[in-house]
Amino acid sequence: MTNGRSAAAIMGLLVAVGLALAGWFVAQAATTLRGADRVVEVKGLAEREVPADLALWSLAYTTTADDLETLQQRLRADGDAITGFLRGRGFTAGQITRAPPNINDRQGYGQQDAERYQAQAVVLLRSEDVDAVREAQQDSQELVAAGVSLNRNYEYPTEYLFTSLNAIKPEMIAEATRSARDAAEQFAEDSGAEVGGIRRARQGYFSIEDRDRLSPHIKRVRVVTTVEFFLKD
Repeated sequence: MTNGRSAAAIMGLLVAVGLALAGWFVAQAATTLRGADRVVEVKGLAEREVPADLALWSLAYTTTADDLETLQQRLRADGDAITGFLRGRGFTAGQITRAPPNINDRQGYGQQDAERYQAQAVVLLRSEDVDAVREAQQDSQELVAAGVSLNRNYEYPTEYLFTSLNAIKPEMIAEATRSARDAAEQFAEDSGAEVGGIRRARQGYFSIEDRDRLSPHIKRVRVVTTVEFFLKD
């Protein structure tokens, strides 16, 4: 009988302990739930305009001749003229590249009055001196006056790039985070609370675009961050 009573007492004690632990876990879950409710998620924006730091200028030109030997001579002469024009403005040989020409035999296309062969070629200039490239573009009519048949290159338009994103990333992320905190503080003020620490933050994608169609050498860099802040009473 005594053993039965002891077993019952032990069983009762275990049940009591189990109920107490269950109550504690429920209380902890409720506390966690209440903490999760005291969080605000906001977005922060950082934008800035920066000058491009790399220019890619493709100078496309066309040459014609009735035989391939003459065509080759004219291609070389026009290419040399373009290279000389660029070197005369301070660009180095390492910044200038000549692409292989595209030669078209026009015989049989009904162009009786035209020279048989037409060649299209490109001289590519790659320079970090963007201002010097833009000045050279304004003077490119000198090549036309010298007999070089320049044409607009739709396949390889002039590109202006910004390659120094890593140099401004930390400042922009900090600026976007401050913007997010400002938004959180406004929300907290409206709801009678205070902003606490950061619970979670997600950095958005950095985008680099032309400021506008007429200013491709000026870039707009933009990033949006998503931040969750704790709120305090």
